Amino acid sequence: MKYQLVIFDWDGTLMDSVARIVSCMQAAALDCTLPVPEAAAVRHIIGLSLREAFPLLFGTLTAGQAESLLAAYRRHYLELDTTPSPLFAGAADTVAGLHQSGYRLAVATGKAREGLDRVLAQTGLGRYFHALRGADQARSKPHPLMLEQILEELRLTPGQAVMVGDSSYDLAMADAIGMDRIGVTYGVHDQDRLCQHTPLALIDNIRQLPRWL
Repeated sequence: MKYQLVIFDWDGTLMDSVARIVSCMQAAALDCTLPVPEAAAVRHIIGLSLREAFPLLFGTLTAGQAESLLAAYRRHYLELDTTPSPLFAGAADTVAGLHQSGYRLAVATGKAREGLDRVLAQTGLGRYFHALRGADQARSKPHPLMLEQILEELRLTPGQAVMVGDSSYDLAMADAIGMDRIGVTYGVHDQDRLCQHTPLALIDNIRQLPRWL
């Protein structure tokens, strides 16, 4: 195997949660009497931590506004919003198959760690991953700190790992430390944006990943 470790983004790469994120962000803005962002604007920031995303969507916020918006978003995502967010077709089988083939697996996500742990438990995929990093455990993408932490934890080098993600933020953080990267085209950013960070490959279906590896 060329790689020992495959690192996945979560939202838009393994889980089809983009519509839910958009819905929750728009509802949170309404709750906080802020201008409701267009769906395309919300899609653009998916992959960033929420605190990094807020200024891009709403401009400068007071600390109190940011805390209220964060609480409103979490309330909608965890309790109120009913937009489905299933795994992409083939995602579970792909993760299980890579694990069985001997790859070590990790997740580096813009979600908070609590949210990541929740969806891993709900989907039953948690047992396949050797390392996990949420946005509240490191600096936000595209800074590569969460990748550096994963590599340190697993005692690997950037050359022994590959990053798989649907956003330019995923590919940029891998690019920053010389890690190979694969873009998926069915998530939030189009091929032109993904190609700005010179992925080794673009795949249109997660089922294509094992064959490419």
